[in-house]
Amino acid sequence: MKKVDLRIVRILENYKNGKISASEATRLLSTPATPGAEPVLHETVDNDIELPDAVLDVDRERRIGFPEAIYAAGKKPQQVSEIFARLFEANGKALATRCSDEAMDMLAIKCPQANIDRTCGLAWAVSEIQLHPSASIAIIAAGTSDLPIAEEAALTLEFCGYSPERIYDVGVAGIHRLLKRVPRFKNADAVIVVAGMEGALPSVVGGLVGCPVIAVPTSVGYGASFNGLAALLGMLNSCSAGVTVVNIDNGFGAAAAAVRIIKGL
Repeated sequence: MKKVDLRIVRILENYKNGKISASEATRLLSTPATPGAEPVLHETVDNDIELPDAVLDVDRERRIGFPEAIYAAGKKPQQVSEIFARLFEANGKALATRCSDEAMDMLAIKCPQANIDRTCGLAWAVSEIQLHPSASIAIIAAGTSDLPIAEEAALTLEFCGYSPERIYDVGVAGIHRLLKRVPRFKNADAVIVVAGMEGALPSVVGGLVGCPVIAVPTSVGYGASFNGLAALLGMLNSCSAGVTVVNIDNGFGAAAAAVRIIKGL
């Protein structure tokens, strides 16, 4: 009987359980084992990739369950495309938020594997996506003006293998629109609520569901909204107990929070 190589079994099990990426599993399988050495997963690793302007934390997903993402605002297009390409090469996935038009143009040329959404400035690529069909996450947006932030959250979730239920343009000014759609989100595992103006929608949703509610204030509104500050304060003062609030216009952060919540269930 042929002897089973326990080292290979360990590597494959760690990949299956999401403890190592496909590229890391490939590297380990192609590296000859050192006699007497224990294989695979090191609890403390230093696999950072050093670039002239950045140090890439390619081990972050193994540590916390969510990979490093690129905040592209303020970065040069060349920097964004280089970081994106190196993250994809190392982990088989890359995500960049708040990309300028120039950065997206360069990504389209330098990183043809990237999916680009210009409405919210998001670019992402995944070589082998792991789907989570049993998880239910709803994204509720108050108005059409809030959609770029809602889509940033939705696309980030899709990048992570989730299929969010999009429920848009159901703000409190026409509350009947939301109430008609309650069956679509009442059994969700988590709900992300995106709203500007006075930011009332998360409180209403928080009174309708028992799952975690993540509120995202947007900078949408007239002068006294103070670029989202009024919505932020309104959400922080929600009378629905337990509503969690992320920063203004932070759809990405809301999606990352939802992923952590779902993985902890």
